[in-house]
Amino acid sequence: MILEKSEKILEKHSLCNNCLGRLFGMLGKSTNYIRGKSIRLALNMEREARGLSSFEEPEKCELCGNIFKKTEYLARLCYDKAQKLGIEFESFLIGSRFPKGIMDKEKQLWEEFELEFAEPINREFNREVGKFLEVLFQKPVDKENPDVIFIIDPYNERIELQIKPLYIYGRYKKLVRGIPQTPLKGFKESVASIICKPFSKATKGKCIFHGAGREDVDVRMLGNGRPFVVEIKKPIKRKINLEKIAQEINQSKKVEVLDLKFISKEEMERILTSNHKKEYEALVYVEEGITAEEIKEVVEKLQNCTIYQRTPRRVLRRRADIVRVRKVYDVKAEIIDDKHFKLRLITDGGLYIKELISGDNGRTTPSVSEILGKKAWCEKLDVLNILDDKVKTL
Repeated sequence: MILEKSEKILEKHSLCNNCLGRLFGMLGKSTNYIRGKSIRLALNMEREARGLSSFEEPEKCELCGNIFKKTEYLARLCYDKAQKLGIEFESFLIGSRFPKGIMDKEKQLWEEFELEFAEPINREFNREVGKFLEVLFQKPVDKENPDVIFIIDPYNERIELQIKPLYIYGRYKKLVRGIPQTPLKGFKESVASIICKPFSKATKGKCIFHGAGREDVDVRMLGNGRPFVVEIKKPIKRKINLEKIAQEINQSKKVEVLDLKFISKEEMERILTSNHKKEYEALVYVEEGITAEEIKEVVEKLQNCTIYQRTPRRVLRRRADIVRVRKVYDVKAEIIDDKHFKLRLITDGGLYIKELISGDNGRTTPSVSEILGKKAWCEKLDVLNILDDKVKTL
């Protein structure tokens, strides 16, 4: 069956051993080159017995143009590029971009001779280059999750690298007021820039900061810190010292990072979509004055209270104008003087605390101002903790 089809194919097409063997590539475990060479040898012996001429391997294959004679050379181009860039990786994969004309011609062959067990040319090419590179790099091919993919344009001898991003989890404390979480016009630095600078320097990649929620510019983030993920695209260096990077960030005295560790993309997505309760401490100012009895009333009415909060006016430009339903779980308060008291709250994530205090002209209800019947507003606000099943405070 194989010899019969091969004879019909070679009567019409001049194919190298690789391309001939690949037409039956899903049969057996041999390489396509050896399979093609064996088919040609067996077929020629049979034709010689019939007094027919042999099918010698052509000087130039009409399908691949002898590209398989360049696999070692192209593998060395990949190796040289990786060495020149100095990229660090533990595993790799080969991809390739073959001209559409070659791919179409191959499919026409399959259809013309009803070939059911053929293998695509790019799959063989990728595998053969990968074999050379495994020896050169002394690192394995990884088809599932490689650190780097070499994309080869074999006929133009161009190599493109696709480097797997790094994902680093941590928690940050913002120790001072007056810096935004992410770059903002009018501010020289941000939490993101302070954290990303040493990561970019260490990896030589592009650092993208992802915070699990955010706090206002004038709000500190204290306690156990806010979860964040640093995504580093196209990292040249992967072996980085997280402890050393943390020390460099913490020297800023503005931002402190904790618990840095490498994670997967799937873990990043889970972390950034989780919604945690939060613990806050607010310094509340009441211009008309405040009494201990009034503070007690605020605590009692906010305890386990459901809050209906229309998007605050101050964020309407970047948030949809909707009513959010959030809950206050626990409340404590402490009088400071006749116009100030300290309010500590545990609430759902996504509740705007400043508006919970001021009422935002009735857009948040109930609010501290509504309960008191007096204008109240937040002078200072700190996020004390991001809470989960293991962290419960107040």
